[in-house]
Amino acid sequence: MSTMGYEANPDLSLSAAIVQSLVTAREQGLPSEVRAATRLHIADALGIGTAARSTDLARQVAAAQTLLSGPGQCRLIGGGTAAPAAAAYINASLIHILDYDDIHDVGRLHPAAVVLPAALAAAELVGASDEALLDAVALATELICRLGVICSPKGEGPGSEWFLTQLLGYVAASVAAGLALGLSNSELVSSIGLAYMQAAGGKQAGFGTGATARAVYPAFAAQGGLQAALLAQAGVTGPEGALDGAAGLFRIYMGAQLQPEQRAALLDFSTWHCCDVDIKPWPCCRLSHPYVAVALAAAKSCDIDNISRVHVSVNASAARLCSPLPQRRRPVTLQDAKYSIPFMTAFALVRGAPTLNGLSGDVMSNKQVLAMASRVEVEEGLPDNPGHPLAVLTLLDKNDQIGRYEFSIGDLHMDTESVRLKFLECFRYAGLTTAAAPAWDFAINGQIAKAVLYTGGVPD
Repeated sequence: MSTMGYEANPDLSLSAAIVQSLVTAREQGLPSEVRAATRLHIADALGIGTAARSTDLARQVAAAQTLLSGPGQCRLIGGGTAAPAAAAYINASLIHILDYDDIHDVGRLHPAAVVLPAALAAAELVGASDEALLDAVALATELICRLGVICSPKGEGPGSEWFLTQLLGYVAASVAAGLALGLSNSELVSSIGLAYMQAAGGKQAGFGTGATARAVYPAFAAQGGLQAALLAQAGVTGPEGALDGAAGLFRIYMGAQLQPEQRAALLDFSTWHCCDVDIKPWPCCRLSHPYVAVALAAAKSCDIDNISRVHVSVNASAARLCSPLPQRRRPVTLQDAKYSIPFMTAFALVRGAPTLNGLSGDVMSNKQVLAMASRVEVEEGLPDNPGHPLAVLTLLDKNDQIGRYEFSIGDLHMDTESVRLKFLECFRYAGLTTAAAPAWDFAINGQIAKAVLYTGGVPD
C-alpha cells in the first residue's frame, strides 16, 4: 500500500491525509499479524490494569474522576463502571500505574495506555462490535507508533522533554475513539484538531523526583482524545491544520515542520510499526530494563557480597534516569524507584528480577538494596540513540574488576507464552486466579467486551 492521500493530493492537510490513509487501510482489511498483535497487546493491558486496581493510586484516581464526572455505565478494568470521560482516564491510569505496559522503543511511547481506554469508552457508547473496536485500537496504535518513529527521541533534542505518549497520545486517542464511534472522515479530522487544542505532556514529572503523577500522564491523553471525538461527533469543527499548520503540533512542540519524507512515512502502509511494540517483562521504566538485564546476568556469575563499586555507563537518554544521583539512589516514591537506573540496578543485583510482589512500596526501605544503590556510580559517555540505551555495567571489588556486562536485546524478548504467564501473574496479584484463564481466552480471541467483564472476577 502506498502513501495514498498525501501523494494523491499534496494540498491535503496532514490530518486529512492521515485520516484518509487510516480509513483506506481499514477498508482494505488489516493484516492478520496486525490483528494478532493487537489482541495480544489488549490482553496484556487488561492484565496489567487488573493488577493495578488494588493500588493506592488507583483508588485516588477513581475517587477524583468519579467526583469530576459522576456515575456512568462504561466498564472499568477490574470491575465497576464510570462515566465515559472518567472511564477513559481511570482505565488509562490503571494500565500505566505499575509501569508494566507495552512500549514502542524507538518512539519511546506506550500505545495501549492511551489508545485502548479511549476506544473502549467510545465503543460502549455506541455498542460497537469487538471487530470495530479491534480495528480502532490497531489503527490508532499504528498512528502513534508512526508519530513516534518520525520523532525518534533521544536524550537531547526534539521530543526529549515531552512525554510523547501523552503529547502524541491526544491525537492517537482521538482517532481511536473516533473510529470506534464511527465518525466520518471530516469528523475524524476535526477530532484530531480538537485533540491538538488540549495537547500537553511536559516531562518534569519524570525528570523531577518525589511525585506520583508520572504514573498517570497517559490518562490525560486518553480522556482528551475521547472528549475530542465526542465534540466532533456533536458537530464542533476543529482546526484542520492541527499537525502541519503555522501553529501546528510539529512546529510548536518539535521545533520544525516535517520534512517531505517524514510526511510520506506517516502515510505509507507498506510497513506496520505497531508490530514493533514490545511487551515488558518487568514492572519498571523501559529505559531501566537494559540495566536490570545486565544486573541479573551479573548476579548469576559473581558474588555480590564482594562488590564495593557498581559502575554504570550511560548515554544522554539513560542519564535522565540517574540524576540527581542522591535522590535516584534513595527514591521516595515507588514511581521514582521504578524510574531510577541506580536503584533498579541495585534491586536486580540484590533481589533478582523485579516482580509485582517483589517491587512493592516497602522496597524503598530495604537495607540491602539501599546499600547496593549507594555503591552505584554513573558515567555518561556512551553514544545516544533512539530506543534502548547500550547499558554497560562494571562491578569492582576493593582491588580489581569483578566483571563487565553488556546489554543484549534478546534479554528482553517476550513470546506469546511469556505474555500469557505475565497475564496470569497479574490476575493472581489481583486475587482473581479463577477468572484469569477465561479472561485470557476471551482477549486473545478478540472477544474484548467479555475479557473486560472477567477482569472484575468470574461473573455471577
